Amino acid sequence: MAIVSLTAPEFIQQAANLPVLDVRSPGEYTHAHIPGARSFPLFSDEERAVVGTLYKQRSREAAIKAGLDFFGVKMRRMVEEAERIAAAQANNPKRILVHCWRGGMRSGAIAWLLDLYGFQVYTLRGGYKAFRHWVLDLLEHPGKIRVLGGYTGSGKTDLLQELARKEAPVIDLEALAGHKGSAFGAIGLPAQPSQEMFENLLAAGIHNIRLNDPDASIWMEDESQRIGTVNLPQPFWKHFRRQPVLFLDIPFEARLGYLVSTYGVLNRGDLAAAITRIQKRLGGLETKTALHHLVEGDTNSCFRILLQYYDKQYGKSLRDRENPASQVTVVPAKLVSATANASLLTTLTMNQPV
Repeated sequence: MAIVSLTAPEFIQQAANLPVLDVRSPGEYTHAHIPGARSFPLFSDEERAVVGTLYKQRSREAAIKAGLDFFGVKMRRMVEEAERIAAAQANNPKRILVHCWRGGMRSGAIAWLLDLYGFQVYTLRGGYKAFRHWVLDLLEHPGKIRVLGGYTGSGKTDLLQELARKEAPVIDLEALAGHKGSAFGAIGLPAQPSQEMFENLLAAGIHNIRLNDPDASIWMEDESQRIGTVNLPQPFWKHFRRQPVLFLDIPFEARLGYLVSTYGVLNRGDLAAAITRIQKRLGGLETKTALHHLVEGDTNSCFRILLQYYDKQYGKSLRDRENPASQVTVVPAKLVSATANASLLTTLTMNQPV
């Protein structure tokens, strides 16, 4: 069979149905990769360093010979591993996608081996680097977005999940970022993805929705540009801030009760550390008072101070939009209820597409 070279859009389309083998080193894969791709390294991190050094300091030929020494002993194992991966497919068990960094020798070597064994192999023209160009271009033109706004404690994440269950197009930015978006957002969660991986996940999420409906208005929660340690890319952020906002207006006490029940059960030390991190913005006296309430076990009073602070911050963010009067639609709601508020928003937008 002939090895087929695909452009990034063609490769991504095929990746929806076929396994993707990322033959870069484990370190490259860990930093960032195509969502859903499997790590299938031709070289270990150490082997890659040896080959790269030889290429730079001696010659291309010397690097290739060293690479063959590393590759030769792995051939059978790699073929058998590719068979196991491909066998999991319900259809076309002998078709597979392969890529490296620039579509050069590493993917070429694996593609040659698998093609020799009888696989139909598709490679990514330009490699992962071409995929990154595709990601950045997509994030400059993400299409229509419905921004779900609301003060802290409105249960927006639960609401997005309910909208998704109702088959609305949804992307949970906080889930992709691995962070809940406030000073308390990292408590109890694993390390966040790299900036590059976050962008890859965001682009893949948008692309998957657009495949089914190119004109869909995608629900996303209103966020600051920075979510923990990652940022919404600048071109995407500018577009995001121009989109219409449906602002869920829930009474303060209802939101406070939700926050206490959600965050009040977290480790006190972690909560205290998070409060201390925002001391400069919260103010010395308010920080001291909030920490005192926390130590005393009065989480209601502690979170009341914090919620007042976050309400002021979010109110300013709303006012700083380009055209807040025309961009923001206030949707009154009585309770923090994902079911009730999803129905409310669905009814509101059903005949008024954004």
